[in-house]
Amino acid sequence: MSELAQVAPAFVEMAHRIVWCSVASVDRKGRPRSRVLHPFWEWQDGELVGWVGTAATPLKRAHIEASPYLSLNYWEASQDTCVAECKASWHFDEETRTRVWERYKALPPPLGYDPAIIPGWNAPSDDAFSVLRLDPWRLRVFPGTLLLEGKGELLTWQEAG
Repeated sequence: MSELAQVAPAFVEMAHRIVWCSVASVDRKGRPRSRVLHPFWEWQDGELVGWVGTAATPLKRAHIEASPYLSLNYWEASQDTCVAECKASWHFDEETRTRVWERYKALPPPLGYDPAIIPGWNAPSDDAFSVLRLDPWRLRVFPGTLLLEGKGELLTWQEAG
């Protein structure tokens, strides 16, 4: 079993349980900027990909253009944390936007929701609804029990090279 195959399922379980994450990018001057987003992750055929429906604001577009690398940090009060360091890419095609929209609707709450509850998002074809694909190059899963009780296992994976 590959290292990614050991870490990815634990990462997905924790990320989907926590749901919301802080996402950090950098602007054109290299200054950090963070926001809270609601991605979901797909672990299939040895590949982990994250998807997030979001508005492609001029600020977000400029940050991704300056550097397509994002850091996603999930945390909850039990001290469970997981981090995905990712390369992000915008997807504006109708097929991807519809697939991500429908996937959000099909996922169980609290991860799943109807994107139409967001003001300005009435359908996946709306200009205000865009999709970011997240391709991780590094993952870290740190159960709070490791910190608080010395029980559990820190899991990490980093893409070779």
